[in-house]
Amino acid sequence: MYQIGMVLYLQGKEKDAEIIIKDSISMLEKSGEGESIVCIRRLRSLSQIYLKSHRLDDAEMVQRKILNIMEFSKGWKSLDTVIAAESLALTLQASSETKQSKELLERCLEVRRALLPGDHIQIGANLLHLARVAMLDFSQNKKLDVSRAKAELGIAKDYLHNSIRIVRQCLDTILKQKDKSKKTSVRGHTSKEAQAALVILLQSLSTLSSLELAKEELQEIQKGDINVKAKEALLQCIAAYNEFVVHKKSIADYPEIKNEYLSCFKRAQSLLGNKLDGEGIQKLNQTS
Repeated sequence: MYQIGMVLYLQGKEKDAEIIIKDSISMLEKSGEGESIVCIRRLRSLSQIYLKSHRLDDAEMVQRKILNIMEFSKGWKSLDTVIAAESLALTLQASSETKQSKELLERCLEVRRALLPGDHIQIGANLLHLARVAMLDFSQNKKLDVSRAKAELGIAKDYLHNSIRIVRQCLDTILKQKDKSKKTSVRGHTSKEAQAALVILLQSLSTLSSLELAKEELQEIQKGDINVKAKEALLQCIAAYNEFVVHKKSIADYPEIKNEYLSCFKRAQSLLGNKLDGEGIQKLNQTS
């Protein structure tokens, strides 16, 4: 039944697909399999359907259900529970529910730091998510509470610097290991890690650029060369991508990475204009 629902969804029959997928979940729950991996996968699929349709309230409800199941079955010392909580937190962030989103992400970070090495890529991603929530908090408070808005920018900046540091370490390690192992499975695993790390790095640098622009806007800087730090963050974003074009072209060609790079490049063009040339980027690559 579930497979039929997914086929209908792919055919664009979302309403019919939703009914069938929900029925398939209900059948599992009635047979005592509501906490099974199969049921959780179906719930996740349903939440993704809601998210793609921008039905955030429905997605949140399903994700809360998933988190409740994970908390009951595995507790908070499990990365599966952390991933479920993070998914809910990101949906709450999309709904501008910053308080709940922040609380969940902070708990996720605490658990990850307890279970994973300090330089693990998941910690870097978690820090990026927290920075984005802080930026959203800044946007909501910049006209109402300037002191709080400034504080949120400071918090976001700390998160971003730590995220950038962690993913750079991860990428450096991957580059050093690129010739060490010739086993296909290891190469594939390393490649996926590199893709994820580079996406997080580009996103963190792009967010840092937005933060610097927001900071200048808040301080109403009127003299001197404005946007210097914002430009620097975007140029570092471009340099990071170019570095991987040299060392790992197959990774740099990954669609999500290319999209992040192009976004950084266009924003840099808008700030730098004709000054954004190959020579300038090459010099930055040599010093980074």
